[in-house]
Amino acid sequence: MVDQALSLAVYAHRPMHRNTVRVVEAGQRIGVTVSCREFAESTRTAADAAAAIGVELGQIVKSLVFTVDDRPVLALVSGDRQLDERKLAVAAGGGRAARPDAERVREATGFPVGGVPPFGHSTDLPVYVDEGLLRYQEVWASAGTPNAVFAVAPVELAAATRGIVGDITR
Repeated sequence: MVDQALSLAVYAHRPMHRNTVRVVEAGQRIGVTVSCREFAESTRTAADAAAAIGVELGQIVKSLVFTVDDRPVLALVSGDRQLDERKLAVAAGGGRAARPDAERVREATGFPVGGVPPFGHSTDLPVYVDEGLLRYQEVWASAGTPNAVFAVAPVELAAATRGIVGDITR
């Protein structure tokens, strides 16, 4: 806990990264308050984020960009679950889901892999929400960089992103 507090203190005096500013501003537009926490250590993976924040792995939102029939979509998945590509394709009304390369992710979202937030993207992506996130009162999502996160109620996140909640994991 002391290391975590030191980590936050170091970053508290730095200006917010431009990607995080985009997420905060996008949150304001859709009615989500983004109180960003930045860490010295990476929160790029769900396990890294859960350890840094001090929460259960399932409380981490993985923002996963996939293509369904070559159209980018966003899946918001609980950190302790695996996306089922077939279920995502069906939910999106398509035939096949595939993982795009990092360049296509950045093109679709404007953010790097490991820092993709659930909103604030450079293109309008359909959003599919893992029903497993609804087990929690609070979840943590990326705020646009591999070191920044914010807390949100999963029901609020689904509503604000106009996400379709369903069974998209295995």
